[in-house]
Order: sequence, then structure tokens, then C-alpha cells
Amino acid sequence: MSNGDDDPADASEGADAADDGGDAGESTETAAPTLPEDPTEESLTEYLDEIADRLDDAETEADLDDVNALLDDAETGIEEADLPEPDGDDEDDPRGDLEARVAEIRDGVEDARGPYGEDVVEAIETAAGTVEDTEWTEDGHDDVAAAVASFVDAAAETVDADAGPDGDGIADLVAALDAVAEAVADAHLDADADADGIAALLDAIDELAAELDDAEEWDDLETHEQLRARGYYDVLGHYKDFPVEWAALKEHEAQGNVDMILLALDSLGSEFMERHCLEAFERMGKRGKTEASVEEVLGRVEKRDRPAIRILGKMAAAEATDTLVEYVDEDSNPQLQKAAFKSLGEVGAAEAVQPLANQLDPDGDTEDLVRPHAARALGLIGDARAVDPLADALETDPSDDVRAAAGWALRQIGTREALEVAAEYADEHSFVVSTEGEKARDALDDEAEPAATA
Repeated sequence: MSNGDDDPADASEGADAADDGGDAGESTETAAPTLPEDPTEESLTEYLDEIADRLDDAETEADLDDVNALLDDAETGIEEADLPEPDGDDEDDPRGDLEARVAEIRDGVEDARGPYGEDVVEAIETAAGTVEDTEWTEDGHDDVAAAVASFVDAAAETVDADAGPDGDGIADLVAALDAVAEAVADAHLDADADADGIAALLDAIDELAAELDDAEEWDDLETHEQLRARGYYDVLGHYKDFPVEWAALKEHEAQGNVDMILLALDSLGSEFMERHCLEAFERMGKRGKTEASVEEVLGRVEKRDRPAIRILGKMAAAEATDTLVEYVDEDSNPQLQKAAFKSLGEVGAAEAVQPLANQLDPDGDTEDLVRPHAARALGLIGDARAVDPLADALETDPSDDVRAAAGWALRQIGTREALEVAAEYADEHSFVVSTEGEKARDALDDEAEPAATA
């Protein structure tokens, strides 16, 4: 590599040798351009033109490294050159134009590099991801298996790869591609010495990618074709209701086919079918609870969807407790709060006792119409830790509805302490409160009768 310290005499000797024709059969290498001693805009432009020509002639990584070194010299020259600076509205910016030219040539250097063995590995990993993440039809799966086997055979001509996949399963196909990628990485292919091998591998990968693109995916089918292929309509002896998707949904609900309801929910984009799928889950309750269905409904709950919150309660999905508790303090959205309270009660979420008890405070932000739902949720949970806050609500809350709900909740908890607290209000002036007190007193009397008989 030549730079500003090169001896001009060396260049002269090279020129003389070229004039003399040199030794027969020997090629002469063009001397590297030299940075001008007192660089100007014109001389720097010529210098960059020569570097660009050298880039066009570059054949190896070392040649490209030399071009980058010359560009380093060019940047130094531009920085040190006495160039006019742009003034006001003057759009001429020689220094900026020269720096932009350097950046452009550097981009050309990077574009000219490689390809490398790492590029081959990355392309194989991309293809493996496509094979693994795509949902193929039966015909598409067969085409993918054939394409992977063909690629492995082609790759074996360049690197030490296995003869083919161990089977036709997706995991087998992905494992075969991973093995080829590992073999390529272990081969430490050189961009210059192994250029032909790298090119052959990339051609094989391009062929694999094209065949994967042509293979049939489920997404290529119309929605009704997908549903028919997966047996969604098989539950129907004949099409009775319209639309037929709804008729099939009713049968799947009756038979407890959760996967088919999820399939309809995912495939059918109409609001009509979405509503009926969610209503089916709500009616099914615990029968509709699977890991997949809870995950689907939870995704909707995170978007503050009240019907989805109700469904989690009906499913008694304890794994949804943390998400539901997040909505307990949603004082700005009472309807959302009420749905969350009830679902937490139906789930029996002991973790929610304290957050729900906090909502009983009449001096807090919770509305009078919401506090009874917090009390009832505590009753559904049935945790004895709620007795004291419910007793406080029964004694001090200004709303008879809240007090009656607290009495009801104490009866649901059902411990002797809880029943005795509620029974104290059997003669309360408020009918709704006294009714709960009388029922609690009756429950205590029922407990005492066997002992008296004995």
C-alpha cells in the first residue's frame, strides 16, 4: 500500500519499467495513488477518482483493505486542506462534497466485500426459521421436505454435511439445516480462497428459498378451505343454520371442542362470529379452560375487554389472577372494576383479598355502586382474612347496599366468627341488611341444634 510518504523515485522507476515493457509474460501492477502534498479541491477530487478506479479493479479482500487505507489518507487530506467554507446562502461546500464522496466509496468497499461463510450460515438459519415457523399444508410439507433434502445434498459437495434429514418431520428438517450451518461455520471458508464454494452454497440456498416460497402454506388457502381441511365442519351432518360456521360452532361447544372454537376465533374475522365464540367460552366455563384458551382470552383482557374478564372468572383461571388484580384500582372505569371483582371472586383468588378489602373504604375513590361488588367478591373467595374488613363495612358504611353485600359475604365465608358478626344485624332497620343478619342467625341456630339434641 502506498501513502503520502512514498518515495517519488519509486513511482518513476515503476513507470520506466512499464515503458520498457518489463519482462516477457509478467504483469505490472498500477501504482497506488499518492495524496497531494498541498491538497486542493481539484487535486483531492482527482485523488478520489483514482481511488474509485482502484476499487473497480479490486479482486481480493486485501485489495479492498488497501482502498480503505487510501480513503483514510484522503480524509486526512480533506481535514488539513485549506478549502473555502460555505457562507450564508452559498450552497457550495467543497469539504462536505469531498467527505460525501469518501463515504460513497467506503460504501462501495463494503458492498464489494464477501460473501463470507458467515453470510452462508445466516442464510441457512433464515431458511430454517421459515421451515419451523410456517404452517404448511400436507402437500406443502412434502415439498419442503424434498427441498431441504436436495439442499443438504448440494451443500455436501462443498462442506462436510450429513447426507440428509433423519426424517420428514419439521424438527428433523430444521435439525438437518442446522447441521449444514454448523458444518459451514466449522469450515472457516475464506472469502478469496473459497469464493467458488461460497458461491455454490449461496446458489443452493437461493434454490431452497425459492422452493420454500413455492410450497403451499395454510395462509395460501381461503378461510373456508382451511376450516374444511382441519375438520371444522365435520361435526355437521348437514348445514342447518346460517352461517354454517355458527352451526358448527354450536356443535363444537356442545362437544367441548376447545381447539375448534379457537380455530374459528382465529380464522373468522367477523364480529358476529367473534362474539359467538367468546360467548361459547363463557357458557362452557371450566370445560372451556385449556392453556391455549386462557392465553387467548388473557390477550384480550390485557386490552381491557370486559367480556374476556368475565370469561376468565367462569373458567376459574387462577393463572389470570395477577392480570385481574391490576384492574382492581381502576377507579376511573367502574364497569371494568365490577367485572374484575366478580372474576377474582369466581377464581377464588386469595391474593386479591387485600386489594379488594381496600376498595371497601367509604372515604376512598371507589363508588358506592362498586363497593358492594368488592364485598361480594370477598365472599366468593371465602378467605377468613376478609372477616374484619367486612365487619367494618357492615358497621360503618353509609350505603345499605354495601352493608347488605358485606353481610352476604360474611355468610359465604361461613366461619362461626363471620356468622356471629352478620347475625348481630338481624334486627337492623334496613330490610336488606336485616335479611342477611337473619340468615346468619339461622345458620348459627342450625349449628347449635345438633348439639342441643345430643
